[in-house]
Amino acid sequence: MLHTHRHHGHPAILKRLKRAEGHLRSVIAMLDGARPCEDVAQQLHAVERAIANAKRALIHEHIDNCLDGDADRDALKAISRYL
Repeated sequence: MLHTHRHHGHPAILKRLKRAEGHLRSVIAMLDGARPCEDVAQQLHAVERAIANAKRALIHEHIDNCLDGDADRDALKAISRYL
């Protein structure tokens, strides 16, 4: 059985992922257009950062809404930045 699980922060996370999707489409177009490697690398970096930020936001959202105890929540937030 599929369980829907939505938090108030999910729309912001979706926005971040759509931004990453746009950056990735730019990378593909840049490679198709034989753009300089430095430009492509810069766009790939933007993709990586957008995905990493979305992942971090999702983990924090989960911690805030699905776990109990402020001490546990703070500890998990601190370590999640390394994921």
